[in-house]
Amino acid sequence: MIEVKGLTKRYGTHTAVSDLSFTIEDGKIYGFLGPNGAGKSTTMNMITGCISATDGEVFINGHDIFEEPLEAKKNIGYLPELPPLYTDFTVREYLKFVSELKKVPKQQIKEEVDRVITETNTEEYADRLIRTLSKGYRQRVGLAQALIGNPSIIILDEPSIGLDPKQIIEMRELIRGLGKNHTVILSSHILSEVSAVCDHILIIRRGRLVANGTPEELEKNLQTSSQLDVEVIGEEDVIRKALDEIDATIEVGKSEEPTALHVILKTPEKSDLREPVSRALSAAGCIILGMQLSHASLEDVFLELTDQDVADVTVSEGGEEA
Repeated sequence: MIEVKGLTKRYGTHTAVSDLSFTIEDGKIYGFLGPNGAGKSTTMNMITGCISATDGEVFINGHDIFEEPLEAKKNIGYLPELPPLYTDFTVREYLKFVSELKKVPKQQIKEEVDRVITETNTEEYADRLIRTLSKGYRQRVGLAQALIGNPSIIILDEPSIGLDPKQIIEMRELIRGLGKNHTVILSSHILSEVSAVCDHILIIRRGRLVANGTPEELEKNLQTSSQLDVEVIGEEDVIRKALDEIDATIEVGKSEEPTALHVILKTPEKSDLREPVSRALSAAGCIILGMQLSHASLEDVFLELTDQDVADVTVSEGGEEA
């Protein structure tokens, strides 16, 4: 378990992270999401003890990362945005070196290196120089070094950055596999990547937490609008009268269809008005040429949430505004 309490990092007059507090429970995959410059990497570096905090506390399985760094770091495997690779080593040589740094018992090093090579599917490249590997396989080697010592917590900072679509899919599968035996924290600015593999999502903007919950909770509590677009033949006053009983904001304008009008119905919550609208317009003698229903996606919510002042909205776990 990770407990973050009031974590803050300032560089002179600039506050990169401000009063972050959250808990990471065991056995789940967490997505740490935010736009570029939101403070994700700074937070990761503080959680892993790579940089100090201006204020606040971080406990890793009960150990204070700043007061008991050696004990706390035994529980963490970390893949930073730029993997710390020695490119003139072969993959196997590098992982042996990392094993020695992590004080894996000498008699267990070969077994440990073989284990992480198998877990990251790098067997074919184990005896090749790291500098000859593609970006995707270098990321795998970086992930393998994080797994040395079998830490209970794996922290991944932008693991898919710079990868091609095939490599991104492969990395997601690796992360899903890790979630079976480890607690995983995945940092990204790509919502689709996080929502594809994570059990829980934390969203930050300008160093502050603005949302905290499962993908389903965030979708349920933050998707608050629907829109129905209708292409319909009929008189505007007849259309408006027919839709008078529909609980929605109605806009009527010109359509690309020369004989039709374009009607937009907006609701403040996720709903499907197609059936009642169809019945009402048909009863009024109007001809419906087409309908299109759209809801705010989780991507839309993310963009909206990270594009406004943090003071305007902070969503805590369970979807309550705080």
